[in-house]
Amino acid sequence: MPKPSERVTAVQLPIIPQVAEWIRSAPGTLSLGQGVAGYAPPAEAWEEMERLRREPLLNRYQAVDGLPALTDAFRITLAQVHGLEVGAGRALMVTAGANAAFQQVILAICDPGDEVILPVPYYFNQEMALVLANVRPVLARVGQGYALDVEAIERAITSRTRAVVTVSPNNPSGAVYPESTLRAVQALCVRRGLYHISDETYEAFTFGGVRHVSPGAFSGSENHTISLFSFSKAYGFASWRIGCVVYPEALATGMRKIQDTLLVCPPVVSQLAAVGCLKAGREWLAGRLEEVTRTRAKVLQGLGAIRDFAEWGPSDGAFYVLLKLRERVDVVELTRRLIAEHRVAVIPGTAFGVNDAACLRVAYGALTPETAGEGVGRLVEGLRALIRR
Repeated sequence: MPKPSERVTAVQLPIIPQVAEWIRSAPGTLSLGQGVAGYAPPAEAWEEMERLRREPLLNRYQAVDGLPALTDAFRITLAQVHGLEVGAGRALMVTAGANAAFQQVILAICDPGDEVILPVPYYFNQEMALVLANVRPVLARVGQGYALDVEAIERAITSRTRAVVTVSPNNPSGAVYPESTLRAVQALCVRRGLYHISDETYEAFTFGGVRHVSPGAFSGSENHTISLFSFSKAYGFASWRIGCVVYPEALATGMRKIQDTLLVCPPVVSQLAAVGCLKAGREWLAGRLEEVTRTRAKVLQGLGAIRDFAEWGPSDGAFYVLLKLRERVDVVELTRRLIAEHRVAVIPGTAFGVNDAACLRVAYGALTPETAGEGVGRLVEGLRALIRR
């Protein structure tokens, strides 16, 4: 048999399916693993989908960049919510989620052998996308509380560097990067002629008065900033696969070539549903976030019971807490045993590039205030049994 691609062989095995398999083998497991919202899309999403029945031409291929109704609604939302204006010098494209947007951006800006800087912990699908594109992920350490270390990022730059990636609010740490830090990254990218890829998938999820800042709103950011957004989290829309990317107009021809090759056009049924989500708007979203906020409080309260052997950063955004255990253990095996013996699932930090400490990502987006207590209780009990015997 011909051998498979070395490029694919080099990609890390995705941890989510492995954890899902362990969960299937342990009925009754409560998942604090996969990062999804626990609620469904608004009613307006279903109403907009009816257009497919009424307008048969919508069942044909549509615009590569996305339906005008959705791209126009995106532009308005980005300007109103984030101050990010899509005008001269910028283009907007609807994509099959932020993951697809990231992959297309990498294909548009990088050649094989180029490098992209990922602060650690990184979002694992981005590291995988780089390897698939024959692009080298260059890892930069972060500071206390998972704060970005701009000096470490600058030290990682070489002649092959094409971009710096920031994910704020962060997956997996829950850190929200302040405006001053993001401006420093932006200035570095301008000075060194690099792209700043700003993943803002969790922009809706910030807590305690902490504010999300979009680097694309900074003056003079048009030529260097690529902003990724997603419906998956805020609108309970994970399986629908809709997101968008705002990028420099100079990349438009390449981005359209790539989207046409991979998708032809984003799924129209999902785009129509996304139009409905934006019609429901931030008012609908505010109601969902109230429950997420209560769930977060329950999770943090419960985790307080393991402060004697674990620590974590502020976790002011997204819906994650990245636990750092003070004892070195095999976190993959620990994850398996937490599921098998204590019926609770988390994600090992090794999936996010954390190999110098024992870390576990706790996700609470799919929990409710009622299930959060049970889930964290099982986790605390399991960690005490398996680590603090």
